[in-house]
Amino acid sequence: MAGLGTGAMMLPGFASGRTVSPEALMEPWLDVAVKKRLADAALNAAKSKGATYADVRIGRYLNQFVITREDKVQNIVNTESYGVGIRVIANGCWGFAAVADAQSDAQIAKAAEDAVAIAKANSRLMKEPVELAPQKGFGEVSWKAPIKKNAFEVPVKEKVDLLLGVNDAAMKNGANYVNSVLFMVNEQKYFASTDGSYIDQDIHRMWPNFTVTAIDPASGKFQTRNSLSAPMGMGYDYLQTNPKDKVTGITTRYNMGYDMLEDITSAAQQAKMKLSAKSVEAGKYDLVLDPSHLWLTIHESVGHPLELDRVLGYEANFAGTSFATLDKWQSKSFKYGSDQVNLIADKTQVGSLGAVGWDDEGVNTKKWDLVKDGILVNYQAIRDQAKIIGEKESHGCCYADSWSSVQFQRMANVSLASGKTPLSVEEMIKDVKKGIYIIGDGSFSIDQQRYNFQFGGQLFYEIKDGKIAGMLKDVAYQSNTQEFWNSCVKVCDDRDYRLGGSFFDGKGQPSQSSAVSHGSSTARFNGVNVINTARKI
Repeated sequence: MAGLGTGAMMLPGFASGRTVSPEALMEPWLDVAVKKRLADAALNAAKSKGATYADVRIGRYLNQFVITREDKVQNIVNTESYGVGIRVIANGCWGFAAVADAQSDAQIAKAAEDAVAIAKANSRLMKEPVELAPQKGFGEVSWKAPIKKNAFEVPVKEKVDLLLGVNDAAMKNGANYVNSVLFMVNEQKYFASTDGSYIDQDIHRMWPNFTVTAIDPASGKFQTRNSLSAPMGMGYDYLQTNPKDKVTGITTRYNMGYDMLEDITSAAQQAKMKLSAKSVEAGKYDLVLDPSHLWLTIHESVGHPLELDRVLGYEANFAGTSFATLDKWQSKSFKYGSDQVNLIADKTQVGSLGAVGWDDEGVNTKKWDLVKDGILVNYQAIRDQAKIIGEKESHGCCYADSWSSVQFQRMANVSLASGKTPLSVEEMIKDVKKGIYIIGDGSFSIDQQRYNFQFGGQLFYEIKDGKIAGMLKDVAYQSNTQEFWNSCVKVCDDRDYRLGGSFFDGKGQPSQSSAVSHGSSTARFNGVNVINTARKI
């Protein structure tokens, strides 16, 4: 699944952690020397009880959510959660234990001993022992998100004033209802393992978001438009940068900076325009898909089906396993998409939600190909999966959403590479005879093999003979993953490249939430089936 508005959205700050004051979010935590001492207590205790491998994650997780509607503040949530999670291999089997608020060697050593006992008990049911890909130790290292302004340092009043100001702008421009939210997350994580790594990381994420609603008083019908902001691995500076870069006069491109006031003003006007927009005629269209829309299609039809645990059938929660089975990869000729399609996994992309220096197994992050010139060439794999696909090392995409959760395989940032030939959005549209330009993500559905799907959006514009002919509504397109990506005929160059992403992406049982970005330039897909969502069959 993906972010806000989907059926399985997860809000970790509401579900876990103690409620604290905004000032408490800025209080210093344990220094590195203390964290190293605690980590060594866990590692030594695990080894003394027979563990052949152990890792420990000492984590502090901070969340702040500011939520408004029209001229009122609905809620301000500040949460803090910290503790220690210890994972071991003993008798060839995994074991895990966690302890909250632990700051003594004795508490942590006891949790490590419990993890070993659990592993030994589990080993009686084991079919084959765990085999980890080799991983060198990095010694004492650190990584910090390259933020310019810590969002938690900004006074709550300033954030409230921002949201109420954008709400007021929406109401003045024709909205009947509006709600707006700032989501802010800080993960302070310390990892240590028997491989010899001691890794200290400070991770920040932010998502400004809103929904405006316009109502036709005569009919009682309504239309909405959600924000076009991408959630980002950035600080409050994301809201203080304002690139003015128009796309065919319809919308504004937001990537490394976001003007919330400008976006909500346009959104209110566009929601009113949608009330009188022409209802689409079902049929085949060439689709021009903006990155603010395409990120979600990438997420659902590429990111999830190329998670190796889904491919192997180990994971089926939140929309199933995968059609992209090992035999397709082994053939070395499976056409996932056209020759224009290059899909890349990347845990290093600056400003992305998934960017870290090391994953939650202590593996340094990297970039690798998933689909090259349309051919399926790889998956996303972690240490105990790498051998299955002949990899010598993990891809570095293991993650846990809390100190109390077991880390497991999660999606890297997965993106469509830009085209190599210079091509603007305007030039792409000029070649389209009968098409639809789609902006923003909307509702979607996808089957249990991540194959057959349907996607909506926020804004739809009819293209006739190379020109924008007006706004449409009631648009959704249907396809299957292979057919859709093989219909890709053009991708704009990197001048148009932007990130989208999911702030709350659910997976696993028990459920965990992660954040992941997906980038692309605007892309064209020919001959895609479009349906009218308002008409009964």
